[in-house]
Amino acid sequence: MTVAQIPPPPLPVRDKSATRALSPMLTRLAEERATGVLVREHGTLYLAEGRVVHAESPFAPGLDVLLTAHGTLATTAWRRAAERTSGPLHTAELLLESGLLPAGALELCHLDALYDAGYFALAPSSTPGRFRYDRAPRIGPLPSVPVVALERETLRRRLLLHRLWPDPAADSAPLIRADPASPPASSPASAPASAPVTPRQRAVLDRVDGVRTATGIARNLGRQAFHTLVDVRRLTAAGHVAPRAPAAADPAPPPPPPPVTDPDIALLKRLRDALEAL
Repeated sequence: MTVAQIPPPPLPVRDKSATRALSPMLTRLAEERATGVLVREHGTLYLAEGRVVHAESPFAPGLDVLLTAHGTLATTAWRRAAERTSGPLHTAELLLESGLLPAGALELCHLDALYDAGYFALAPSSTPGRFRYDRAPRIGPLPSVPVVALERETLRRRLLLHRLWPDPAADSAPLIRADPASPPASSPASAPASAPVTPRQRAVLDRVDGVRTATGIARNLGRQAFHTLVDVRRLTAAGHVAPRAPAAADPAPPPPPPPVTDPDIALLKRLRDALEAL
């Protein structure tokens, strides 16, 4: 009797891409417990002993916008405090000490702004980052975030956006209204073309004017940029908005006339110029 030899099942292989560091430099700085400022193409991360204490990006509304947009803090109060301090964290700390800003609201907005700007700061870059060793910014009672937590959340957000709508064009291009009855080409099978527009998405849709981008709409609404990207991708998948196509290049100017070579024509032109000079 012959016994069949069944090969053992293959050992599980760990997916290296799932744990790949978004920024090897940032990972090394975290391991070194470095303190300073990491400047990347799309944003800046502030580190204290290897932890992220603050993040800024031109694509994400700052702490001031998140605090003042919905009545948590008066715009004039922030402006007056900012005139006496340097940097948003120092401004927020002054407002906290003066009793104008609740500690819970500040902590929540600080984490929202950190993860929001951190998402853009860790975006793929075409240029290397630059780190400057410096003193840690003073953050008072505000929490810091481990580098691994920021990278994990950034990866989760990337995956979420890809599942909602795989084309990132609407993230950065000016947005235009689209025909809801005609869903965009290559629409995923899971994207319902007739999905109802929620009140939150309606606020975004009302600001689509062919000029504003998703991050511009976020700043106008005083919302986190990433959450606005989620709304924009859902509206794109449902066929309500679309990225505006880039403007066509201006037509090339007509070529200059060929030089005059006929001696009679050249003589006539000289006579004409002489008569006009009289």
